Amino acid sequence: MNKPQEVYRQQVAVAMKKAALPLKSLVTLGLMAGACIALGASASSMAAHSVANTGLARLVAGAVFPVGLILIVLLGAELFTGNNLMEMALAERRITALSLLRNLAVVWVANLAGSVAIAALAWKSGQWGAGGGALGVYTIKVAAAKASLGPAAAICSGILCNMLVCMAILGGVASKRASGKILAVWFPIMAFVTAGFEHCVANMYYLPAGLMALSDGAMAAKAAAAGLDTSALSVAGAARNICFATIGNLIGGMLFIAAPWGWAMRQKQN
Repeated sequence: MNKPQEVYRQQVAVAMKKAALPLKSLVTLGLMAGACIALGASASSMAAHSVANTGLARLVAGAVFPVGLILIVLLGAELFTGNNLMEMALAERRITALSLLRNLAVVWVANLAGSVAIAALAWKSGQWGAGGGALGVYTIKVAAAKASLGPAAAICSGILCNMLVCMAILGGVASKRASGKILAVWFPIMAFVTAGFEHCVANMYYLPAGLMALSDGAMAAKAAAAGLDTSALSVAGAARNICFATIGNLIGGMLFIAAPWGWAMRQKQN
């Protein structure tokens, strides 16, 4: 197992490589990461959609969702929220602010494209017809709840989410074995999903998926019959949630984890 100072040094080295990645590689790996998160989200919705108890449903979803980040960690894909840890290399002046912004901007857009692509494939696959359309209604329900969140709630929830995501990634680096990396990632990600925190890349799947499901007349009718309020679920509502979740994720990843933890590790090395 790597010691905290070794984890820090590895993360700085990784950030330097990320900052220097060619655009084509950055886009490709960003698409893969968005797809991985979306696949985990899709599977977790299938697992949880028929569980009536809210807490238990979130726990079931939390048990499945981490597969997305596990794949990203093992395959080396580029995830916007995890790349917030590049701030540590910026603080050491190993990368420039411009290279950090370039990475985050390109990866964010690529993550969005990868997530929406998986949502479209899930829609066209007929998956949301599971349980007589119950999964489709659940998909709408999740998206409507996210779209109805106010700015403060979405930002604060995003902060809490990316604190756990970044700690999961750091924990994964601490282990030298794949099994250890999987366990280190699984528990924090399970915690954020169970708690219901907002992850901008996951929401890049959940919200477009909800909009797609709502566009199906039969599913929309079932959602209405179930008493769901979908008034906030629109393209504008989805974009608003993703933007505020992104702000929260940036604060949580950079200011709450990368900056203080990186500072503490640099003090230990001095």
